[in-house]
Amino acid sequence: MNGRERMLAMLAGQPVDRLPLTPIVMQFCADQCGVKYGDYVKDYRVLADCQMRTAEKFDFDLVSNMSDPAREAFDCGAHVEFYEDQPAALVDTDSLLADKTKLATLKIPDPLGGGRMHSAIKAIEVLKSQMGRERLVLGWVEGPCAEGADLRGINTLMVDFFDDPVFVRELFEFVVEMELRYARAQIDAGADMIGIGDAAASLVGPRFYEEFVWPYEKKLVDGLHAMGTRVRLHICGNTSRILEGMGRLGCDIVDLDYLAPIEAARRAMGPNQILLGNLNPVATCRDASPAEVAAGFAECHHQAGARFIVAPGCEVVRDTPLDNIQAMANYARNHPAIT
Repeated sequence: MNGRERMLAMLAGQPVDRLPLTPIVMQFCADQCGVKYGDYVKDYRVLADCQMRTAEKFDFDLVSNMSDPAREAFDCGAHVEFYEDQPAALVDTDSLLADKTKLATLKIPDPLGGGRMHSAIKAIEVLKSQMGRERLVLGWVEGPCAEGADLRGINTLMVDFFDDPVFVRELFEFVVEMELRYARAQIDAGADMIGIGDAAASLVGPRFYEEFVWPYEKKLVDGLHAMGTRVRLHICGNTSRILEGMGRLGCDIVDLDYLAPIEAARRAMGPNQILLGNLNPVATCRDASPAEVAAGFAECHHQAGARFIVAPGCEVVRDTPLDNIQAMANYARNHPAIT
């Protein structure tokens, strides 16, 4: 099986020859290719080339257009800082919706209008044309809580949950509509799956997650499935208290950061959910020995049982030793999926 065949088979509940391997690699990719990360962020051709070369080097099963969380917000008009060799970053002290009344007049940008979203879509086109038969192509959108925080400011949004719940719902409605349009364009360009990054959702607590965030994540997931695509959910941080809700979203793959035990996720989400993760990207994947990396994934695999994908809990740290990456790849290559 090649990576695409392996991923599609697992997603369909069919036998696979070995465990899939799909780590999030962004800064690591740029370093592998000797380019500044600022160029990776700004130039879709650099991004696609680095993704493909790194996937081939370590035999990863997918390639992706992920680079930073600021594409949609930038196209909306948000203040974004760009750097020579690190990810683009939103300026939280100068958020686009510091005055929340601006939401009423904010227009959803055209994802094919020449902005940063359009650049990411062009990356999908390159990845699909050059690697689409060998590896799964993953597109990416921000989730309602993460993008809401990008537009409003993370600290202000947390207060809005208490002070103005009507505004929060209106903001999340805007975000979901925007992300579905963006996802549609990525799917049309060749994306086989859409990832949802909703990191801020790990900060709100279970009550607010169920009341405010979950309904809009569900609307986004259902909208993506209605387009005929698959969905991967990634929420950084400690999601231990919202695992059951994450499982009810119906995502094809759920990523788990290292703070949320896989065994707890398996109990909460049931035997059929594909789980991905969840080694600590720094303490274990970067700072440990190759043998410890392999042992860590063996424990993750044991806790997950069936329906498991090998990857750290979040992005591979850029200075992770190559021997440790190879240990991760070897674990996937040498272990069959438990059925």
